[in-house]
Amino acid sequence: MNSRFTSFGLVLSFAYSLSVTVLAANPVNFILLMGDDHGWEETSYYNHPYVKTPVIDEMASRGLRFDYFYSAHSSCSPTRGSVLTGRHPNRYGTFNPGYSIRPEEITIAHLLSLKGYRCGHFGKWHIGPVKNTSPTNPEAMGFDDYVSHDNFFEMDPPLSRQGGPPEIIEGESSAIVVDEALQFIASAEADDSPFLAVLWFGSPHEPYSGLPEDLALYDNLPEELSKREVSLTSNETGKRVKRPLKEVLRERYAEITAMDRAIGTLRKALREKGLHQNTLVWFCSDNGTPPSAPLATPFRGQKGQLFEGGIRVPGIIEWPARITEPRITEMMAVTSDILPTLCDIAEVSLPNRPLDGISLLPLIEGGVTERKEPVGFWHFPRPAPDAKPYIDLELQKGTTPLVKESGGILTRNFRNYHHPRIRDLDYKGDRAWVDGVYKLFLSEDKNGTIKRQLFDLRNDIDESNDIANENSERVKEMASQLRNWQESVLHSLRGDDYP
Repeated sequence: MNSRFTSFGLVLSFAYSLSVTVLAANPVNFILLMGDDHGWEETSYYNHPYVKTPVIDEMASRGLRFDYFYSAHSSCSPTRGSVLTGRHPNRYGTFNPGYSIRPEEITIAHLLSLKGYRCGHFGKWHIGPVKNTSPTNPEAMGFDDYVSHDNFFEMDPPLSRQGGPPEIIEGESSAIVVDEALQFIASAEADDSPFLAVLWFGSPHEPYSGLPEDLALYDNLPEELSKREVSLTSNETGKRVKRPLKEVLRERYAEITAMDRAIGTLRKALREKGLHQNTLVWFCSDNGTPPSAPLATPFRGQKGQLFEGGIRVPGIIEWPARITEPRITEMMAVTSDILPTLCDIAEVSLPNRPLDGISLLPLIEGGVTERKEPVGFWHFPRPAPDAKPYIDLELQKGTTPLVKESGGILTRNFRNYHHPRIRDLDYKGDRAWVDGVYKLFLSEDKNGTIKRQLFDLRNDIDESNDIANENSERVKEMASQLRNWQESVLHSLRGDDYP
């Protein structure tokens, strides 16, 4: 184990030793499900014209459905870090895909482990290498068990078990992720331990593929879709290729259906084990719909952008013991809320450092319907040219292969940088401040001039009507709040939160 993490782990254990209490008589189990590039609109319950998601639909019809649920970032690695930490990813330098988390971050797995939970991760990791020498692998980040991949994966995925060399597991990838998680749950049951199971699917991230029975469901997509071409990765060469949209969507929707079915397998097993009632299952996605699947979204923008199409995603909580009647909420929520919510439910103290999420337990219990705390989104401009690596580059090299070639290799390497000083330019980059109704969007043009746009998200779903000019005082106030939040984030990025 990396000595840097070992010393941090001792500090963490000491800092929280006084907060550890005897487990409740009937502790809640937690399962976190995340689709990969699964857009808000790509569910049957939002009336998508083609996608079939009967299991997710049933969850939405029985649990708490969020119509305004957001990923903390418009791309995968940053959002995944927000789930684990309750913090905006810029606080610890996970700016974009391929940036790792930092070893000093305190995760939900660290915290629940101190309460006696057994924690497991299955599927896509993508916030550092999963190999056993990595200081940011799932074990280093608090998980007892893991069968994981550095990035995304397709059929017959090569996964690393407890950091060992990748091994190919034959089968449909979502089914494999669920099967591994169910083995973990059975083991936790045998130990009489409550559990946190994090299942991050590789679907429906491109390049796409599907089982024959799933592909057959989408044989009759409109022929007019064949007239459009999109760019994506070739399963054969690993390089970019252009293909007809009809073929691409047929495979993508097959992946979504397979993921949906795998979630059904999980839910059925929970019922058979008698765990369904007191297990909280939370489903969401890491970002909005990618450019390879432009169909049926009501929003402006896509993956990689801070318009709604890039950050609004499906969100559902199913917890029969406490959510006894189906509900739909318009209260804004974000992936950073997951850690505070689970800690509140498990009665675990929060870390003594800035968090960007809030507990949603009052919403779950029905006592709250509006969010008081705004949410910030921010694409960090770039690290300084002379920035020094935060983690030894050898430790940041990935091992699990994937189809998509990048930089001439079929694995993924990671990076993170020290940021010892705060510069004026650090406040730049696309950024947004959302209070649940209004969204302030700031960006710079080519000359560096700041452009301010204000949207009413309840009455302008596609962000086509900029109302900044007629709401100058609101813009001024929200811009000030955004700037103050950015300053807090930059102090975290500098390392001020770490002991």
